[in-house]
Amino acid sequence: MFDSLIRFVREQYQSNEFIPLHAPVFTGNEREYVVETIDSTFVSSVGAYVDRFESEMAAYTDSPRAVATVNGTAALHIALLLAGVKQGDLVITQPLTFVATCNAIAYCGAESVFVDVDRDTMGLSPAALANWLEANALLHDDGTCRTRDDGRVIRACLPMHTFGHPADLDGLIAVCQRWHLALVEDAAESLGSLYKGRHTGTFGLLGTLSFNGNKIITTGGGGMILANDELGRRAKHMTTTAKQAHPYEYVHDEIGYNYRLPNLNAALGCAQLEQLESFIACKRTLAARYADTLKNSDLHFVTEPAGCRSNYWLNAVLCDNREHRDALLKETNAQGVMTRPIWALMNRLPMYSHCRHGELDNAEWLEARVVNLPSSVRTEVQA
Repeated sequence: MFDSLIRFVREQYQSNEFIPLHAPVFTGNEREYVVETIDSTFVSSVGAYVDRFESEMAAYTDSPRAVATVNGTAALHIALLLAGVKQGDLVITQPLTFVATCNAIAYCGAESVFVDVDRDTMGLSPAALANWLEANALLHDDGTCRTRDDGRVIRACLPMHTFGHPADLDGLIAVCQRWHLALVEDAAESLGSLYKGRHTGTFGLLGTLSFNGNKIITTGGGGMILANDELGRRAKHMTTTAKQAHPYEYVHDEIGYNYRLPNLNAALGCAQLEQLESFIACKRTLAARYADTLKNSDLHFVTEPAGCRSNYWLNAVLCDNREHRDALLKETNAQGVMTRPIWALMNRLPMYSHCRHGELDNAEWLEARVVNLPSSVRTEVQA
């Protein structure tokens, strides 16, 4: 049933062996930089590559400040704290996301509110966000957004740029400004994606990135906070155990977090960042080939939103229904071509099933139909 798709994937990867969904590529200076850190003995959280990775990422994304963390979830956790999220607050996010988004909210002692996504971007829907707030929230005299029924503070909005496709940021910014919500972007999957020519992760008060092994560039594990200078300084302090700078004294002035990215990992990140634009070019070429080969099939290829440049971190197709989706998953995986469904909706997970939510028709529709296809960078794949 899906023989032509399987044949196409094997042709792209020139392999009859198992083809993973997304594997890292190390074709640059990774080995040289990592060996250099070993030779320097600065393999832990202090070292030249940490500073270099942060400054080069800030320059690449045109963000005033970039602060490296041990993983993307840690970056989200600190970003939410810096956005003012406190114990008992509510944070609006999308149900169609990786669990780290909601876990970071829970780490703050806050609770998720799930609002629907748009079908074209798979990101948080501005219209659904506005509708939920109009029905359930009010602006308090102190300027905070609160729930109508019990007065709980709704502190922030946390959209995610699904599979590298930018959400409708203009719409989300307008709603957040209307309701006095801090916008924090989960850009874990969208490094290099542009919304109207500007990098995702730089529109909100803060943005976060991930460099997990399956991301478009990797540090093995790692993350980054994008912020203005003031919040960036706070992020650096909080992620380095809130230690006051001193050559030998150990003085910590608040409860901090040991979320620092080791120099070893940062060295890997510097080498990967040097290749990012070429990786994006390869992935966009692969996406165009998927779109062309599937154009007359019963699988609808997901393309970038208008006015955006997506990094096509993971390619995706829409099936007719859940049965069609399951048949695709079963046949491709049985033949050694890895595919996967989109995440189970967060409101279905036991720890988040009690959370408030609006109508989730689009998220449920996508959950039943989306399948990710192999998307690893193949440097041989050029336009």
